[in-house]
Amino acid sequence: KKLLDTFGAQVFSDHERYPADVKCLSLLYLYVGRYPRNNASRNSLACAEDGLHPLRATARIADVSRNTVDKLLVDAGKACLDYQDKAFRALSCKNIQCDEIWSFVYAKDKNVPEDKKDEFGYGDVWTWTAIDSDTKLVPCWHVDTRDGEAAKRFIDDLAGRLVNRVQLSTDGHSPYLEAVEGAFGSNIDYAMLIKLYDGNKCSSVRTEVITGNPKKDGINTSYVERQNLTMHMCRFARKTNAFSKKVENYMRAISLHYMYYNFCKIHRTLRVTPAMEAGVTDRFWNIEDILKLILLRLALFGKD
Repeated sequence: KKLLDTFGAQVFSDHERYPADVKCLSLLYLYVGRYPRNNASRNSLACAEDGLHPLRATARIADVSRNTVDKLLVDAGKACLDYQDKAFRALSCKNIQCDEIWSFVYAKDKNVPEDKKDEFGYGDVWTWTAIDSDTKLVPCWHVDTRDGEAAKRFIDDLAGRLVNRVQLSTDGHSPYLEAVEGAFGSNIDYAMLIKLYDGNKCSSVRTEVITGNPKKDGINTSYVERQNLTMHMCRFARKTNAFSKKVENYMRAISLHYMYYNFCKIHRTLRVTPAMEAGVTDRFWNIEDILKLILLRLALFGKD
């Protein structure tokens, strides 16, 4: 925040990659599903929703080249990922829920070319997410496969961000068992919420305590599943042509989405942003702050 306040305005106005005009800001507004007031494109986005808007749709509404939007997404993704990785450390969360959400990149599995079948980033990808059920902060996420190694990488990352014993709730996905034990040992209160299905319909739900003494009324995954729905609405839809064509763009879009969600979007029940509720920041962020963050990173480190 201090860097932004000190250098942000100058970088914002001087950096030649993104001139400080309304159109540049509008790209970020459009991409996260918001639009600025006093902007010529606002009437074209009357039905905008929170989500991950397609590159071509953003370019068309903002009347810019698709490559301009693509370059902005690359820079935004890197800046947002770096900032959140550093900001979300030594967190004092108490109740964490984890889940994983399916999507696809390039093509669905059945349509992936034979020479790309076993290559990550083509076909199915899974985004592992964690949410603090008290503050609604999403402290970490991980894009990978859905196997045990992916679970281990995700849970290890989560454990490294926490400073105290937490209650953890997950679904019945078995790779969580070994991953949680390896990352936390016995220093956790962990339970699974196992859903039993009759065909495609959930017929019953049972809880299973794995480690420690989790509170029964805190064993659920409803908050993380609702957060996944927010992310699912556009780019993650099952029948869409707005899916990511490159896994790198997929990851960058998610980083930008969570930057907006954690720092800019006021939670209806909390009446502040998740980052404020968690004590990560003491103020509301807006799209201009994210843009300054992008430009500041470019000024300090250049293109990498």
